Amino acid sequence: MRTKFIAGNWKMNMNRAGAVELATALVEQLKGVNNTFMIAPPFVYLESVAPIVKDSNILLGAQNVAVSENGAHTGEVSAEMLKDIGVQSVILGHSERRDELYENNRIVNKKVLVALSHGLNVVLCIGERYSHKIVGVTENVCRLQIEEGLAGVSPEEMKRVVIAYEPIWAIGTGVTPTPEEANSIHGSIRKTLAKIFGQAVADETKILYGGSMNAKNAESLLAQPEIDGGLIGGASLKADTFVPICKYSV
Repeated sequence: MRTKFIAGNWKMNMNRAGAVELATALVEQLKGVNNTFMIAPPFVYLESVAPIVKDSNILLGAQNVAVSENGAHTGEVSAEMLKDIGVQSVILGHSERRDELYENNRIVNKKVLVALSHGLNVVLCIGERYSHKIVGVTENVCRLQIEEGLAGVSPEEMKRVVIAYEPIWAIGTGVTPTPEEANSIHGSIRKTLAKIFGQAVADETKILYGGSMNAKNAESLLAQPEIDGGLIGGASLKADTFVPICKYSV
C-alpha cells in the first residue's frame, strides 16, 4: 500500500527569518506523523533550512537543478551543489518553468537524468492547459510528458521518482477538478507508467495532485485511491494551512 506524500513548494516567497520559523514549526507539528513530507524553499534559504529538517520526517527539496554538472553557467545551481548542502529531492518540470522559462520535455528529461545520477529524488510535474482540457486531450498531453520526461530512466531509478499531476488551469485559481475527475487522470497516468516500466513499478510510484489543493478540499482529494498526496503551493507557506493537509493524509 502506498503511503501519502505531501510536498510544499514555496516558490519565490518568504524571507530567511520566515523560512526558518516555518521549517521549525513544521518539524515540531509533523513529528510522529507516519507519512512522507517535503518542503522546497527558494535556493537562497536552503542552507538555512537544512539543519532544521535534518533527521526529521521532512525531506529538503529544491525547486530546480541545472542541466550542466559545473562550469561557466552563470546563475545555475548544480546537483552536486544541492547535495552538498543537504538537499534530498528536486522539483522538475513545473508548469511555471515550462511557461516562463520555456523548459520543454527534452530539457526536463536532461534535468531528471542529472538529478537521478547524483542520487537526488525527483518530483516530476506534468499537466495540461485549459485548451487541452476542453478538447479532451488531457491524457495524451500527460502521456507525452511522462514518456519524454522519463526517457532513459530505469525501473530501478523509478523508486526515486514521484509524479505530480498539476492541471495548469487550476494552479493558483482556486478551481479544481472534482476528486473523481482528478482520480481518473491519476489512473491514466499510472497506466502509462505500467506500459513503460511494468505494473509493479506503476503500483509503487506515488502520483501527487497539485493545483489549488488546500485544507478545505484536501480530505476529499486524498481519499481517492489513485491520489497519493499533494504538491502544495500557496497553502504550504503557513503552518496552519499546510499541517492540516499533511494530517488529512494519514
